[in-house]
Amino acid sequence: MLMTASTTFRTERPSGALPNRRCSRTDASVATLPLASAAERQYRSADKVTAMSDQEDHIQYLFAAELQFRLASAVRLAVNGKRQPLALPMEWSHGRHVVHYEEIALRQDQADYAAFLVHRSATLAMAVAIKDAIEVLVPNLPKIVKKTNADVDGAIREAIRTIAIKGWKASDDDVATAYHVSGLIRNAYSHAPFAPVWKIQPDLQNKVFTIADVFELRTTGLEGRPFDWRHYGGPLALFHLCRFVRTRVLNHEPAPRKVVPLPDRRIYQQGDRIFEKIDEIAPDAKPVDMQNRSDGGIDLGDGHVAYPDKD
Repeated sequence: MLMTASTTFRTERPSGALPNRRCSRTDASVATLPLASAAERQYRSADKVTAMSDQEDHIQYLFAAELQFRLASAVRLAVNGKRQPLALPMEWSHGRHVVHYEEIALRQDQADYAAFLVHRSATLAMAVAIKDAIEVLVPNLPKIVKKTNADVDGAIREAIRTIAIKGWKASDDDVATAYHVSGLIRNAYSHAPFAPVWKIQPDLQNKVFTIADVFELRTTGLEGRPFDWRHYGGPLALFHLCRFVRTRVLNHEPAPRKVVPLPDRRIYQQGDRIFEKIDEIAPDAKPVDMQNRSDGGIDLGDGHVAYPDKD
């Protein structure tokens, strides 16, 4: 497989020059964009929402958090590859507030940083959704956390173990672990969302919180350190934890997924490294001398390895 790093992506800009006139809000030729989806309008009009149980509500919230993460991942990938259109309205009005293009337009470097923050915020949304969902099933958990001064871990596990009606398929320990890690991630963000720091109470330090094949967080040495999602295996670990809670704790049975068309571009990602399958080498590509590993792979640095197709 021939791949090129994201640094060789060419910049694509929307075709056509920007108009040099200001758009009128009364211009009948300007189309109205359907910004509010049916789901958004439903939640906006609470009096029209069909009542659902709390558990069903939180299934939807977990899935919404997963969708937000998936879209944030696509946006960050497109921004990093300089393929995300950064078009904004020439004039945007909402009620009595008005801004113009030059006030909200983004430079590419600003978009790169903002895409990272959007992606990180999407992981926080999943953590919050996980914590809230488990508290619906075990309503006294917030009081236990607040009132327990010692062995909060034991108190949480006991509350989960002794709940009268257990609807989850997961083990009690896995439910407790999901609650712990979602709470710790949420707490890291709560006081400084743009510079999160781990805030881990003494009883939860020097522990390993793990759900087999889903998630692992080792808290030793994390107290007071800047938050880094590599501490728990990266953003996909929390995505999988969110899905685990939705399907194994709240017992949501997803419908068969509809076929999603394959993308025009074949992109592969390892961590933050992005590669794309190409048909020909770009004229300005620079050759790099690399030695093959004994297993046939090529070292890409920072522990990343590329292997050729077996076809």
